[in-house]
Amino acid sequence: MIGRIPVLDVRPLVDCGRHPAKAVPGETFQVSATVFREGHEALGANVVLRDATGRRGPWTPMRELAPGTDRWGADITPDSEGRWTYSIEAWSDPVTTWRRQAKLKIPAGTDTEVVLEEGAVLHERAAAGVPRSEGRDGVLAVADALRSRSRGVAARLAAALTPQVTAVLDRYPLRELVTSTRPLPLQVERERAQFGSWYELFPRSEGAVLGSENGGSTVPGTFRTAAERLEAVAAMGFDVVYLPPVHPIGDAFRKGPNNALSAGPHDVGSPWAVGSAAGGHDAVHPDLGTVEDFEYFVERARSLGMEIALDFALQCSPDHPWIKEHPEWFRHRPDGTIAHAENPPKKYQDIVPLAFDTDPSAYASLVRETLRLLRLWMARGVRIFRVDNPHTKPVGFWEKVIGDINRSDPDVVFLAEAFTRPAMMHTLAKAGFQQSYTYFTWRNTKQELTEYLTELSGEAAAYMRPNFFVNTPDILHASLQEGGRPVFETRAVLAATLSPSWGMYAGYELCEAKAVRPGSEEYLDSEKYQLRPRDWAGAEESGRTISPLIGQLNRLRRNRPALRGLRSLTFHHCDNQQVIAFSKHSAQPARQPGRTEQQDIPESDTVIVVVSLDPNRAQEATVTLSEDDLRRFGLTAAQAGGRETFPVRDELTGRTYDWSTKNYVRLASGGDSPAAAHILTLRPDDDPTDPKGTHP
Repeated sequence: MIGRIPVLDVRPLVDCGRHPAKAVPGETFQVSATVFREGHEALGANVVLRDATGRRGPWTPMRELAPGTDRWGADITPDSEGRWTYSIEAWSDPVTTWRRQAKLKIPAGTDTEVVLEEGAVLHERAAAGVPRSEGRDGVLAVADALRSRSRGVAARLAAALTPQVTAVLDRYPLRELVTSTRPLPLQVERERAQFGSWYELFPRSEGAVLGSENGGSTVPGTFRTAAERLEAVAAMGFDVVYLPPVHPIGDAFRKGPNNALSAGPHDVGSPWAVGSAAGGHDAVHPDLGTVEDFEYFVERARSLGMEIALDFALQCSPDHPWIKEHPEWFRHRPDGTIAHAENPPKKYQDIVPLAFDTDPSAYASLVRETLRLLRLWMARGVRIFRVDNPHTKPVGFWEKVIGDINRSDPDVVFLAEAFTRPAMMHTLAKAGFQQSYTYFTWRNTKQELTEYLTELSGEAAAYMRPNFFVNTPDILHASLQEGGRPVFETRAVLAATLSPSWGMYAGYELCEAKAVRPGSEEYLDSEKYQLRPRDWAGAEESGRTISPLIGQLNRLRRNRPALRGLRSLTFHHCDNQQVIAFSKHSAQPARQPGRTEQQDIPESDTVIVVVSLDPNRAQEATVTLSEDDLRRFGLTAAQAGGRETFPVRDELTGRTYDWSTKNYVRLASGGDSPAAAHILTLRPDDDPTDPKGTHP
């Protein structure tokens, strides 16, 4: 039903309010609505933000976003975790209506005394709602001035139009015909739900010794040997260490190297073929160590400022204990066998999918077992789960499971590994997944990136948080295979600056780029099926690594609030299709708990990024910033003072430049820059000790 003052099309609105909008503490986002009324009387609107306890937040007035559109908006910033609500109040504004009429009638001599008395009465009413400490006496003085016949008419009116009185009544307006929308849900989750740098590694490869190096005997790495790699991962600035499944691996139909259908006696198989006589999802692979070894690994990561994300693959090998214990969880063929997983033309003979629709009791017991397993690993120190193929299970199943977990443990984060249809990806996010894999890997041109990021940073940002992985054990994009180190560098820059969360799979820093065959995105000698120890020390000594750039990007992300958000992303005009330019802005500090190297985090932050999409060739372009861009950056006042340029600092090289509305750039790999890109931060004052450049 339409209220006395219509308030329509409230945004963000996720499935008509059935699911909550999402935010993290300190994140600023806009609430907007269409607000109007009959006639010509003035109106106002404000957002009411209430925290998990029901406490009402500070007064947040709305403004018309563009004159004549009736579209009103305001920025709000929840400051703590929990289940918040937001609603909109619209109201008639009699004081503003009177001001408009008085400024027309009094100069014309129309009903002068009546108009002035009406104003006096309104200001007396308004003063009743103003605290004495906030200017009540000043508003009452206006009423006296409007009635003072000893003063000139113009002076009496002027007393009601002073900036001081206007400011007081903007904070404490006289409101009539107040119309409120219903409260809408807002889930405010911990910062890691939105922001973080992820590093994926296989513990069995770290410290492994291959048979060719050990007299024919292959020795897998363990949690203890893998823990020795954590210090280097932390040094690159990662926040999350993501592990593939760590459970026993089945023997039946075990895959060999490069997905071979037959495995040799020393082949380790795929971690995603979960379950053997040694146990199922609640066990650890004996080759990796014990549960105590796993907990040691978790604690070692925590001591270095990192969290563990564990792969949760709700599927089985044909050897999983569930096959015998719970036959009702699987779909049987007429011959009595259980069908293996398929994604035509791919076949996964070593994996058996679960069936959720055999009967209601099976579904309910699957929910209970899933909750048991998640809570078991939570008790072992895991607070982040990367869920494998969630789109092959019912959405309602995840809504139930994640909802149950987050009600008792709201800090637990779920990442959906779902490279699938957009409708499914968006619905999984609405159903509770805090993060999602994306199509970033396959968005490489300027148009593709611009269109996709505009989508992700728009209305979808209210509920779907992207995590940009530059590679995975399954995905080695053709651009990386063909472009060499420069493409590895620029894709890392794009992922780390476009998305609040990004990730990489071990070996990316070494620019590993060999595919199993032409036209395939599968790695040659994929770590999914075999051990792959790497000579990390040798790569560092020889310079065959881009780990210094990775560390630079992660440190920059940690210390620049603008890079922790997505909604402020703005693309800028650039006259070269091989060069993309964008910026992010933050007006609120968003400190990351547990970090110490945050001594000089700015309260207002702007980052401008310019990247070559063809880093193997030098590219030149002009980047144009509009007046709206400059205003958003807070540069209007400086320009009005006659300043034609403003200083920016390239955080990749330390050089400073003078920028304006038109800016020439030249981008090339090599030289003194670690990538064919520039990450520029605004500097309030130029530092003469910095090296200067005429253009980036």
